[in-house]
Amino acid sequence: MAHYLFNFASADEAKESALDEASGLLWTGMWGIDAAERHRDALAAGDLVLIYLGAPERKFIGRAELASAVHDWTPAEARGYRGDSRSGVLLAQVEEWEPPVPMSTVLAHMDPADKAKADFETGVVRITGSEYETALAVAAGRAARARSRLRHEREQALDE
Repeated sequence: MAHYLFNFASADEAKESALDEASGLLWTGMWGIDAAERHRDALAAGDLVLIYLGAPERKFIGRAELASAVHDWTPAEARGYRGDSRSGVLLAQVEEWEPPVPMSTVLAHMDPADKAKADFETGVVRITGSEYETALAVAAGRAARARSRLRHEREQALDE
């Protein structure tokens, strides 16, 4: 099992926000992988991925497990896929993070010697298991704080 970051850069800024566009792709259960991607042939079912919005957002929006290796879309998959790629991977166990996790927050929890960075030139980036686990831990902590705030706000509203 390998760990990857899927770097999303919106191709059409006028169409919809990068977050909305990437979320839509996540929930189709398909992620496009272009023919020139460096790690294209290494992606395999069972690999774990973080979904990342590149600059200017620089935020993680979720994670998933790959349910397939890269393949050309079947006719049925091509009809359901919202992007431009002619091939890609199927996603399983998709989890969208609310709130999204800023890359700066994840980097602050990592050892500077790891030399992790926030900007990438490719759509698929190989990461370490440690980098993956750090992002998951930060996301879990942010989600717990958000739930706690919501509970507190609801309790205050009930008291009024």
